[in-house]
Amino acid sequence: MQVLSINVGLPRELEWRGQLVRTSIFKEPAAGRVRIERLNVEGDRQSDLSVHGGADKAVYAYPAEHYPFWRQELPGIDLPWGAFGENLTTTGLMEGELHVGDRLRIGSAELVVTQPRLPCFKLGIRFGRADMVKRFLKSGRTGFYLAVAQEGEAAAGDEISLIASDPAAVTVSDIVSLYASDAENQELLRRASALHSLPESWREYFRKRLWRPDE
Repeated sequence: MQVLSINVGLPRELEWRGQLVRTSIFKEPAAGRVRIERLNVEGDRQSDLSVHGGADKAVYAYPAEHYPFWRQELPGIDLPWGAFGENLTTTGLMEGELHVGDRLRIGSAELVVTQPRLPCFKLGIRFGRADMVKRFLKSGRTGFYLAVAQEGEAAAGDEISLIASDPAAVTVSDIVSLYASDAENQELLRRASALHSLPESWREYFRKRLWRPDE
């Protein structure tokens, strides 16, 4: 498991469908060692803190393994590392294997997996396609957010170590599935609703879908 690229970007304003929009989805690879802090990566800023950023979404990671799929889906579009707005482009960390609550060491920083990414309309702006949000979520290739348990420094090429795996064993893909359609899986819903590392807004959403929430 490895970091291939650390990507950062500052807010910019651009026009989208006749309106001025502020976004930080455009990222560029950072050179050298980069500080990973409690609320963001050095040199990176979120534009709308009501839906982006915060302690539970301090760092966004996206598997490099998904890039070949998107190069087929989006022919003719340049897809450098960071194209999906991720801070960390990684190898060896897949949504179907990584659990919410898993603890990772990257460089001297320690991070905790908190949730999948739910795309907003700014992903459509990034690719100039209004259908990109729907395609992204349908693909299941969401990437995942990380909270910073211990600040530190990291660089492209650093190994990623799994320090601890959450015993509830609810994967990032499980959360996406539960969100999208799988309300019949009440046992998984119950486990997800009790995950300490999953933000309260997610847990509350899942609790409301339990048929017998008090059991």
